Amino acid sequence: MDKKRLQKYAELLVKCGLNVNKGQEVIVRCDLDQPEFVAMVVEECYKAGAERVTVEWSYMPVTKLNYIYRSEESLAEFTAEDKAKLDRRLEKLPCLLWLDSDDPDGLTGTDHEKIARAKRKRYPFVKPYNDALENKYQWCIASVPGKAWAHKVFPDISEDEAVEKLWEAILYTSRVDDDPIAAWAKHNETLEKRCKFLNSYKFDRLEYKSANGTDFTVGLIDKGIFMGGGETTLGKNIYFNANIPSEEVFTSPKRGRADGKVVATKPLSYQGKLIENFWIEFKDGKVVKTYAEKNGDLLEQMVKMDEGAAYLGECALIAYDSPINNTGILFYNTLFDENASCHLALGRGFNNCLENYENYSYEQCKEIGINDSMIHVDFMIGSKDLSIVGVTKDGKRVQIFKDGNWAI
Repeated sequence: MDKKRLQKYAELLVKCGLNVNKGQEVIVRCDLDQPEFVAMVVEECYKAGAERVTVEWSYMPVTKLNYIYRSEESLAEFTAEDKAKLDRRLEKLPCLLWLDSDDPDGLTGTDHEKIARAKRKRYPFVKPYNDALENKYQWCIASVPGKAWAHKVFPDISEDEAVEKLWEAILYTSRVDDDPIAAWAKHNETLEKRCKFLNSYKFDRLEYKSANGTDFTVGLIDKGIFMGGGETTLGKNIYFNANIPSEEVFTSPKRGRADGKVVATKPLSYQGKLIENFWIEFKDGKVVKTYAEKNGDLLEQMVKMDEGAAYLGECALIAYDSPINNTGILFYNTLFDENASCHLALGRGFNNCLENYENYSYEQCKEIGINDSMIHVDFMIGSKDLSIVGVTKDGKRVQIFKDGNWAI
């Protein structure tokens, strides 16, 4: 891949994704797949004025071995070192960049029930930090190609060709062209206009229908708002883009108001395994039935991770005619596949999807209707014929999506 183009991508992630400010600390989380690119990112962080950049490397085959050989108690342990790291994060509020390159099948063969039990035991120690950090720091999820991931996406060509082709797809969908930062400014403006239009209606609910079996209604929060593109941190009011790429306009629905069936239109990569050809049924906001042709037990286990895992945390609207979907590539990666077409998410909702959310405590946000959970898992439901109708409290019906695309 052309190094000049990769340099533009690194600059985009630092200046537009994180928007690193002078004196800030940065944490970069990544696998061992693209160390030269990681070095580019680190240098861009320092050029932007970062005081300190820490790279936290991981390697999925080692993670898999830990899951296989460590005991459940060991995996669940919250050590003094873990606490010290989170205490420092809470004090310094470093920017966090995650460069995802995971193998979609990388944890096949592990005991996902043991992993889930360990995470549930560990979560009460981590949750207070998650709550305290929410909306206070800049973060961005982006991707670089891993060899195993590239081979999964492009199985019929050589490994090197697959990596190069996946690089091209990542850069294209991330708008890395002659001036990526200008392209993202324009893109954010478009998403913001759609948010303003949707927010002007104060919809009570959304109705989804598709010929594949999706027939679903979800209730929205009175104080809820749609968001999209960049967002702003609490306190320092720093604008950043949490996902690159991103095509979504989203909101957090009202906990307890969801009924009907939604059919997934893409596989879901979860805990290093693929859940395929699945559907989920809701009643009174809660998952009451699931089915999957592959790894259905993992889907069942996911919605039982905690009390909030069976409720929705997000409704996201993305045109079927999106840059990502138009590549014709199934990425087997949630960051890309969720931005190819409409999706929902089980689990934790977003407090900043409430008007004036900064005036509410975390508990008050839950009382208003934001779901709380240890998970937030997106799954894709967008189809070529998907219809979404917004319904106001006085019964006015507005066609938001028709034939899979924006109707507004």
